[in-house]
Amino acid sequence: MIYVEKDYLFILVFIILGIGLPVVALTLGRLLRPHRPLPEKEITYESGVDPIGESWVQFNVRYYLFALLFVIFDVETIFLYPWAVTYDVLRSEMGLFILVEMTIFVVFLLIGLIYAWKKKVLEWK
Repeated sequence: MIYVEKDYLFILVFIILGIGLPVVALTLGRLLRPHRPLPEKEITYESGVDPIGESWVQFNVRYYLFALLFVIFDVETIFLYPWAVTYDVLRSEMGLFILVEMTIFVVFLLIGLIYAWKKKVLEWK
């Protein structure tokens, strides 16, 4: 029972630090920084050029879909790389299971890609 309470103590300390440190840092930053509001500071900055017209620009939703697909396949690469590097060690310990597991992961991603392709998300008009 002592070990269980010790584990919960570590979790509690981690949660307190995870919440407390950002709150303290943001509060100290707010108290220590100078506050001098000027009208020039409130305008939109566009590479040193004075802005013309409204600052509200509506982007095509396809930008977001392309960005989302990029993030999905970028994260896939992050998961595939360590697996590929340690494949020989994992294969000797776990056998064929490790290959089947990663194949299922890639198949799920391919199903998502095929779905996006069929919905014509990847076509730019």
